[in-house]
Formats: sequence, structure tokens, C-alpha cells
Amino acid sequence: MTEKADRDQIRRQNRSIVLQALRRDGPQARIDLGRATQLSPATVTSITSDLIQEGLIAGVEDGVQKAPQKAPMARGRPRSLLALNPAAASVVAIKISVNTIDLVLADYAGRIAARERLSFDSANISGGDFVETLVGAAKAFCDANSLSDGNLLEISIAAQGVVDSSAGTIVWSPALPARNVPVVEPLSRAIGAHCMLSNDTNMIAEALHWSDPRRYGGTFAVIFIDYGVGMGLYVDNKLFVGETGAAAEIGHTNHIPGGALCRCGRRGCLEAYLGDYAILRMARDLPPSTQPEDIPVSTRTFPDLVDAAAAGKEAVLGAFHEAGVALGYGVARLAAILSPSPIILTGAGIVAYPFMEAGIRKGLEEALVEDLRKTVHIERVDWEEDLIVHGTLAQAMRRFDFEMFSEARACEPSGVREETN
Repeated sequence: MTEKADRDQIRRQNRSIVLQALRRDGPQARIDLGRATQLSPATVTSITSDLIQEGLIAGVEDGVQKAPQKAPMARGRPRSLLALNPAAASVVAIKISVNTIDLVLADYAGRIAARERLSFDSANISGGDFVETLVGAAKAFCDANSLSDGNLLEISIAAQGVVDSSAGTIVWSPALPARNVPVVEPLSRAIGAHCMLSNDTNMIAEALHWSDPRRYGGTFAVIFIDYGVGMGLYVDNKLFVGETGAAAEIGHTNHIPGGALCRCGRRGCLEAYLGDYAILRMARDLPPSTQPEDIPVSTRTFPDLVDAAAAGKEAVLGAFHEAGVALGYGVARLAAILSPSPIILTGAGIVAYPFMEAGIRKGLEEALVEDLRKTVHIERVDWEEDLIVHGTLAQAMRRFDFEMFSEARACEPSGVREETN
């Protein structure tokens, strides 16, 4: 029984690798799939034959016809390629952020088919009203895109703040004044689809891993600097979320005990020195006890602060330096415990990196011994808002490939076949 389980697990994994290669790189011939996945020709042939029979992939012609060199006037035969069947499944990704709900529909090939943005009042909406707004928006979006015929396999939600994935609740978020807001159960009940909830920064890590698993693989971390500070963490090629999905909340680890007031209500969090409101508070020399909601931040906050720093305004330069020191301490703790490489910085705040860089070095030097500092490798990734959506879709598709479309099929008897890498 153990041998059979091991074989089934290997086959499920190999199926998933093939499907993800087709989704990432597009239609491919079997020989190209073998190179991309490093699976044997026999394994690729066996797996793709099953996937064709199950309707998950199909044969297509690449449209590129090459004439043989010895017969320049002859017409070459188009290569036979394999491609994902986009109609095999659909997923709706929902991104919940301050004042906005974004809804995105994608097919099984990972192509975005429709999207919509809904506004709401983050400062004043109650938990119950938010759930009603979210469910209503999702139902209307699904109806508008004819997703009531059973092909919607999942609604995958990414939210700012601390989430409990196991309970399906948003524990705390800057997007909501209420705490412990249930979202998974109401959506699943109203629409009849499988629902999952994740932290938005985790989805940035997913997007980077999906885009380039060789570069962003193994153990790496993403630190998000924007309206707040979050982190996504990959450990041994797997997203690490902890028992409830709330792991890696670096923004709400303590930087200075009893320090500046954080948006979460506590004092001294890393975010209280590195988030947009925190840097603006320091730049304006406001008291550390100033309520974050009383600090006027917007999408222009970081660009405006960068312009002021470039113009030589000492208060802003000092604020960025202190933010850099705080980030350096945060990176030092992360490096000392897990030694991820690379550590990636992204978010709207990344535009201020040149003004924080010296502070980051200072924080690292103060907080981490030299031998460990040598292993710290920091990269910057330009911020794209769709990184969260792309990561949310990539995570859902991987669940489809490995769980929903493999569990029953991979265990069906189909003769003894050698599975080798």
C-alpha cells in the first residue's frame, strides 16, 4: 500500500509539473515538455495521453510551417503541439484592499477573461455590511460572466492584513474597521463554489515563484512596503503560512517596545516605522502617538515624499533614513532565523529605496553579526498591483492541477508505468 501511495504521489506531482509548464510557457511539443520538466519521454507521453483523454489538454498546430532545406518549394508539415484546454475550469480571484474590491476571472490556461473593481468605504463599513457587499459583488460578477454552469471551481481571495485561512476569516485588516470578519463561508454558501482565503503579500511570493521558479525558489522572502508592511515566505519551495495562514507577519513584530502607534492598535511594530503613514508621521514631526487614521495618506504619499527627499528636505530624508534602519533590523531578524535568499523588497514604497539604503545598512550592521550579514542578498522588484492577482490565480491553478484534477484520476488503474525524473 505504501508503494502504491508513493507511486500515486509521484504521478500526481509529475502531472502537475506538466500542466504548470504548459500554463507558464504556452503550447509545446512533447519533446519540449520533456526538456522543460526534466521528465523522461516515456513519462511525458504517458501523462499527456491521460490528460488528453480527461479533456485537460488538447493537440493544436503551431501554425509555423517550415519547408525542408532540400526541397525549398515544398510545404512543411505543422508541428503538433499540446495546449491546456481553457474551458476545463474557471477561477475567480478577489483582492480586498483599502476602499476597493477587485474581481478577476481566469480560465484554466491562466488567461484573464474579465475583471471589475468595486469601491466601498473602508473607514465606516461594518463587518456585516462588508460581507453583504462582497457577496453581492461576487454574485453579480459570476452572473455577468455566466459562471453558474458548474465550471467555476474556486473563488480565491487575497486580503490585506492578518487572515485565518483555516477559519476563513479576516482577523484584522487596514481595509476594515471590524475584526474577525468571515468571508469564506458566506461566499461559498451564496455561490456554491470552493473558496480559499490568503494574505495578499503571500500571493506576491506566489506570483514571483510562478513567474520564475528557478530564480525564486528554495527559501526566499518578499517584504511588502506600502500602506503597511507584510511578508511572504517560501521555505524549501513551499509557501510557508503556518497553522492558520497568519505566519510571516513581519510588519507587526515589535521593533521598539512601547514605541510609535501602529495601525493595528499596538505600539512599536515595524510597520509603525516603515508604512506610508509612519514615514509621513516622522517627516512631519508628528508625535509617535498620532493616530494612523488621522495621517492623510494616499497613492501619492510615497511619490510626493520621494520628490521632497530629492529636493533635499532634511525632515523627509531623516524619516526615510529611520525607516531604513527599522527595515534593516527586520531583515536582520529574518536572516538570523531563516537565512532566505534572496530577500525581495517590493510595494509602492520601493521608489524610496535609494533614500533608505544607508539606513538599511546601518540597521543590519547594528543587528546582525558580520558572518551572517555576508549571506544577506536583497533584491528589488518594481511594484505591479497585479502581482497579487497573478499569485492568487497561480495558487488556485496549482490546487486544480495537484488536488482537484489529480486525486481521482491519478489513482485510477492504468497499467504499470515507470515514473522517472
